[in-house]
Amino acid sequence: MRSDKPEYLKLYEFMRDEITKGVWPCGARLPSRRQIALDRGLSAITVEHSYELLCQEGYAEARARSGYFVAYRQSDGFAASEAAPSLPRPAQATSAAGAFPFSVLARSMRRVLSDYGENLLNKSPNAGCMELRRALSGYLSRNRGIRAGEDQIVIGSGSEYLYGLVVEMLGQDRVFAIEDPSYEKIERVYQAKGVDIDPLPLGHDGIRTEALKRTRASVLHITPFRSFPTGVTASASKRGEYLRWAAEGDRFIVEDDFESEFSLLRKPEETVFSRSELENVIYLNTFTRTVSPSLRVGYMVLPRRLTALFESRVGFYSCTVPAFEQYVLTDLIVSGDFERHINRVRRQKRREAGK
Repeated sequence: MRSDKPEYLKLYEFMRDEITKGVWPCGARLPSRRQIALDRGLSAITVEHSYELLCQEGYAEARARSGYFVAYRQSDGFAASEAAPSLPRPAQATSAAGAFPFSVLARSMRRVLSDYGENLLNKSPNAGCMELRRALSGYLSRNRGIRAGEDQIVIGSGSEYLYGLVVEMLGQDRVFAIEDPSYEKIERVYQAKGVDIDPLPLGHDGIRTEALKRTRASVLHITPFRSFPTGVTASASKRGEYLRWAAEGDRFIVEDDFESEFSLLRKPEETVFSRSELENVIYLNTFTRTVSPSLRVGYMVLPRRLTALFESRVGFYSCTVPAFEQYVLTDLIVSGDFERHINRVRRQKRREAGK
């Protein structure tokens, strides 16, 4: 079957795979651009573009007057054994160092306008455009260990909006437990929805065990990667404790995974959703930190057992995100620009931290 991928991307993927398989080990000198162009019948510009991508991704590095050398180590594909440092996230997600390249975003916007034209004026499906949900399904599988079909994903205008949908889906008669302290808007949204809240104090590695045992809540809202404002990261043992708590009775966990893409570890920490065997974890994330705070787009991944309940109780709500923004995000994910940006920022953060 003929591939529609551009030649530079085919060459990039071929060389990336050869590097990760160890054909070219770390420190090895890669063939010159001229040699690759001659061997594969490609233009010098095409080869140069492929090498640039390899360098951006951290698979190779250019050395002045020496050529290109492999920078990838096999250990880069696995999580480091030490826990990520607990650092508070800023109240305003405006980090110039991790800003998404505007030129890349503008290019995607122009491409979407050209490709979709007047179709952008059509109403989005209630759960969000299928193209974005399908792209997210693949991204989450590759990067977060989450196996979920596009029918389990719901698009909404930010996490606060999605919190409200969770309440309406599970019911206002439930008690919602939250971390204490926690991000202010979590509590305010739940209060606005009229549910009882049980604040559970945090320890050094997550919610204190004694507080979790005595809570009367049946829904637990957690931010396991990095709780705001304390910067506490839930340990692997604590995440297991959350799952054991949820296994008793009719209980659910809301996993708010904000900013986890920028973990200092070689591999993002596994999600509570991916560890759950009882389909009782709802996963939430947004593009606020990874793309732009002005892009009010979040997504929710429902366990399979809740999709019918969601559809019957709140599936009638129209999607609150314009189709144009959804297609731009789709383009960023499908083109690889989104993941390349995340990889660049993570490598930069590791260098700054001396990892």
